Amino acid sequence: MIFITNLILQVGFNMRKVTKGNVTIKLWDLGGQPRFRSMWERYCRAVSVIVYVVDLADHENISVSQRELHDLLSKPALSGIPLLVLGNKIDKAEAISKNGLSHQMDLKSITDREVCCFMISCKNSTNIDQVINWLVKHSKSKR
Repeated sequence: MIFITNLILQVGFNMRKVTKGNVTIKLWDLGGQPRFRSMWERYCRAVSVIVYVVDLADHENISVSQRELHDLLSKPALSGIPLLVLGNKIDKAEAISKNGLSHQMDLKSITDREVCCFMISCKNSTNIDQVINWLVKHSKSKR
């Protein structure tokens, strides 16, 4: 655990705990910058759910995000782990729709795991309760 903590301090990752009822969820914010992407698989091993956040207003990078997601999910160590895709920034006028996100991220082609998609606004806390409820429902160990 100390190693992970030191690594987080060095590269700027964040970890938060959210408790709801008898479930405590550890959330790792790994960052989407290219220099962090090679580390994603390491942090996703043995998790209950992979949460993938997409900026709905950043049209230029959605195709990059799609490639990175599918590359991550192709790793054998991550096989079968449920996927929760969060389309963030629904509060912006230029945000794409849920159907647009699903299509552009090619979510229908992911058949080896459960896939769920929520549209959220972190800025306005829109649909965050739904996300937490889904995560609680999919937690492996309820402590």
